[in-house]
Amino acid sequence: MKKALVVWGGWEGHEPEKCIGIFVPFLREKGFEVVVSNTLDPYADGKLMDSLSLVLQCFTGGDISNEQERGLLKAVSNGLGMAGWHGGMCDSFRKNTDYQWMTGGQWVAHPGGIVKYRVNIVDREDPITRGLNDFDMESEQYYMHVDPSNEVLATTTFGGEHAPWIKGCVMPVIWKRMFGKGRIFFTSLGHVYRDFDAPQVREIVRRGMLWAAR
Repeated sequence: MKKALVVWGGWEGHEPEKCIGIFVPFLREKGFEVVVSNTLDPYADGKLMDSLSLVLQCFTGGDISNEQERGLLKAVSNGLGMAGWHGGMCDSFRKNTDYQWMTGGQWVAHPGGIVKYRVNIVDREDPITRGLNDFDMESEQYYMHVDPSNEVLATTTFGGEHAPWIKGCVMPVIWKRMFGKGRIFFTSLGHVYRDFDAPQVREIVRRGMLWAAR
């Protein structure tokens, strides 16, 4: 049986426990044994990490120990898949650049806070986005520092109303990448639980997890 580790915690404003509750039942339906943790301790358990097919992380901010970071990066580079969304994956452990190198990006701003914006699917053949059309969101529009090696599947364009100097900037919203032998999936969607009321957002995360899992 495939095994997934779901890690949640950090800043409560992102409603991590409620959000992971959407996807734990889905993973079980897909045949995964699911281990849920609200600490980062499992990352330092080499035997556990080697047994996993997938890590799903929703842990905003916080600190990760050297041992925990080494364990996570080693497992992913050896083939463990990792998936996540919004600040739960790409605004975690801000001081840890090796972690950011793995995930492919870091949040830096969301001009205007909760705004209306468009998500544009740019790869309509990829299994994560196939069959999906462009859609609108009303949530945080993430401005990120991103790795040029990311394979971008969807973007958003900033209008400049709240930060005129970024008007017209096209920013990745969904990407996938490799880190060693491990597959990485990320989307900046999913600020809070209600964002997953959008069926496209739920489906993107579901497909992304399955793609990432080894």
